[in-house]
Amino acid sequence: MGEHDLTAAMAAQLDRHLVFPLLEFLQERQLYKDEEILEAKIRLLNGTNMVDYAMDIHKSLHGTDDVPADMVARRAEVLARLKSLDAAAAPIVSFLQNPQLVQELRPDKQYNIHMLQERFQIGPDQIEALYQYAKFQFECGNYSGAADYLYQYRALCTNSERSVSALWGKLAAEILMQNWDIALEELNRLKEIIDSKNFSSPLNQLQNRIWLMHWSLFIFFNHENGRNGIIDLFFQDRYLNAIQTNAQHLLRYLATAVVVNKRRRNMLKELIKVIQQEQNSYKDPITEFLECLYVNYDFDGAQKKLVECEQVILNDPFLGKRIVEGNFVTVPLRDEFLENARLFIFETYCRIHRCIDIGMLAEKLNMSYDEAELWIMNLIKSSKLDAKIDSVSGTLIMTTTQVNVHEQVIESLKNLNMRTYMLAKNIVEPAQAAQQAAR
Repeated sequence: MGEHDLTAAMAAQLDRHLVFPLLEFLQERQLYKDEEILEAKIRLLNGTNMVDYAMDIHKSLHGTDDVPADMVARRAEVLARLKSLDAAAAPIVSFLQNPQLVQELRPDKQYNIHMLQERFQIGPDQIEALYQYAKFQFECGNYSGAADYLYQYRALCTNSERSVSALWGKLAAEILMQNWDIALEELNRLKEIIDSKNFSSPLNQLQNRIWLMHWSLFIFFNHENGRNGIIDLFFQDRYLNAIQTNAQHLLRYLATAVVVNKRRRNMLKELIKVIQQEQNSYKDPITEFLECLYVNYDFDGAQKKLVECEQVILNDPFLGKRIVEGNFVTVPLRDEFLENARLFIFETYCRIHRCIDIGMLAEKLNMSYDEAELWIMNLIKSSKLDAKIDSVSGTLIMTTTQVNVHEQVIESLKNLNMRTYMLAKNIVEPAQAAQQAAR
């Protein structure tokens, strides 16, 4: 299933620290050779300060306790830089670690800067040192400390560009700590800035939206309200345009969210339209399943794609989240997707057939005959289906409501007569009023 792996496309739009969870997932699923994953991790770590972690991976990859001299030198360099930044940021860090002093800060940034300068001799240089210190902590993998310092830095920073950069860092740190509620708040805060800020070019704003959508996947597929969140965000015109312009692979996640979200079935028509528009730029089993079913009415094709959809979900870092319950491992999104996808096939098939062979339907739903019969019975009992099962012939008979065509024609004529009367009235009355005024 490597052909459907989006890790390379996703990694290009993520902070390198956010790529590690994806690689961990791929390593667990054994989609690639272990050596390839370890080498990819080392390449990522070369751009961070997590030297000890890189050393451990090097030892594991090469089966040795020795590490290259450049790694040893890099470690010494990181420790020296950390010591220097620690000293530079010490005055403001000491201030921030005192809860009583922190309470003296106000929403007014200018007041805070003046107060810090006057009473504690903390000036712009120390505030800038706090940003560098927080960033360094993030690169070292201390996400909790980085998040705290970046939050405090934004309360003091007057440089809008630096403030936005700190917000991106804070968002990444909260994602990596799996603080989904706080991460969602930071995501919404960042979205508001991106949508309202005057960017140097539309292309720059477009890129920020693409970054935001990629980072949002961590939140939306873990937060309890994430399935609504991704639909609300991705279907906004500006973000949907960004997907169609330069991030068509995000359609996989939007399509999955629509399929598993029963309350948002109204978005299906719009989704199908976008999938059709982008079919030459991007397609995978999930988008092709919807196209087979709702565009081509190809039930055999939809059945084949559904089998592939299961594998795509199982091997996707965002969709294939596993939950261990005792001795059982479940993939909730996979189960929900298959259940809803079968319902889609069933509903669509029932719209164009009145008498359906249950055995044939079971085949299309990738179920056994007994499973399909039980599934249909449950649908009927829950009032989702107006039909009955004929156990003798093994068929499902759809109940059709008899329509009185004569009454429909009479009702239509009444409506037409009323509309004609109102139209004539709206034309005649102004004309008569104009004539009287002319006299």
